[in-house]
Amino acid sequence: MKSLIMENERLDDLQNGYMLIQDPKQFCFGIDAVLLAWFARVKPGENALDMGTGTGIVPVLLKARYPRGHFTGLEIQEESAALARRSVAYNKLEKDIAIETGDIREAVKIFGASSFDVVTTNPPYMIGKHGLVGENTAKTIARHETLCTLEDVISQAASVLVPKGRFYMVHRPFRLAEIMSAMVRYKLEPKRMRLVYPYVDKEPNLVLIEGMRGGNSRITVEKPLIVYEKPGVYTDEILEIYGRNRQGLAAGEEKT
Repeated sequence: MKSLIMENERLDDLQNGYMLIQDPKQFCFGIDAVLLAWFARVKPGENALDMGTGTGIVPVLLKARYPRGHFTGLEIQEESAALARRSVAYNKLEKDIAIETGDIREAVKIFGASSFDVVTTNPPYMIGKHGLVGENTAKTIARHETLCTLEDVISQAASVLVPKGRFYMVHRPFRLAEIMSAMVRYKLEPKRMRLVYPYVDKEPNLVLIEGMRGGNSRITVEKPLIVYEKPGVYTDEILEIYGRNRQGLAAGEEKT
């Protein structure tokens, strides 16, 4: 198994029986990916697609929670996709998780229409040059809409989902109006939403959204999710999500 880990890479314990190989020089997963995998629901026997899977964190986390599902990750960057495949192999999950290299904008062409029961995505949050664009290409692609737009993600998700299939996304609240508008336009009816706050007295910095292809018009807004009681100390609910009693950022995370 050591042959799957390259020089300068590390092996992070996900605290659920699985490990994830990460390259500190590339984009490492953050709490947003953890929350997305916790928010999403996969029923036994369902097929789930994670669009823009990066190093495969969401499919691996979902497999731990929903062992009777089948998961596919779609990633445009071959280096990240290769890293994800090595993590899948390290955990001996090749029968349960497939990693495909490809463009989100061509998801229907790659997989076919109505191919998945569930789609999850943690897409780039920033529009164009909004925010700082770093020199690291992998991080820039992960954070900024350089290779796909929000509309690309939502339109392709709607097309690859079966009727009544479910869509789960984590994004930034400042784009919520745009998100809702696009989802309704592509008939991914918003069904459930939860805002994530870093502290109880701060503005939300993440939003978790569930939509249903062809669903009826009715949304449930869940109670706020607070991440920290104070700097470096998670709230009880976040500790429960991580499934362990631990302070500070979990190993391998980047701050969002």
